[in-house]
Amino acid sequence: MRLETKRLLLREWSESDAPELYPLARDPDVGPRCGWKPHTSEEESRKIIRDVLMEPNVWAITLRENGRLIGSMGLHPVEGCPDDKELGYWIGKPFWGRGYTPEAAREMLRHAFESMHCPQVWCEHFDFNAQSKRVIEKCGFRYCTTAETTLSDGVMHIALRYVLTRAEWEALR
Repeated sequence: MRLETKRLLLREWSESDAPELYPLARDPDVGPRCGWKPHTSEEESRKIIRDVLMEPNVWAITLRENGRLIGSMGLHPVEGCPDDKELGYWIGKPFWGRGYTPEAAREMLRHAFESMHCPQVWCEHFDFNAQSKRVIEKCGFRYCTTAETTLSDGVMHIALRYVLTRAEWEALR
């Protein structure tokens, strides 16, 4: 399945994306903001594509004009809420500040509510990730709660959680 916006094409991942993924995912300013360690090799990127990114409802974000890979976005299951989804995303640093993430997120929300019939979509960011907070605000999410979480690096982080119901989304359109 493919999803399109004015500037972006969201498509399934392929192992052949590893050479483009690795330079973006090795940047120490990208992964830790999302809770994962920077990639250390192209082979690691290929393995992560195979094991993580080739899941249902996870898309590679590419530029429509040239097909260049710029990030990833997905709708993930929410524990205890089988009909809800959680929106997760990241974008490579060379593409920050251009409005690509909110553009892709809006299309993903449209897909979640219209095609998947989700009653609500959740999203969260770490307290130190102001860029992600801004994306969440631009998409109309409503703050719900704050929680501490320990990642694989053993460090405690503060995560702020938001929700957007179908009715709230429809009111924003």
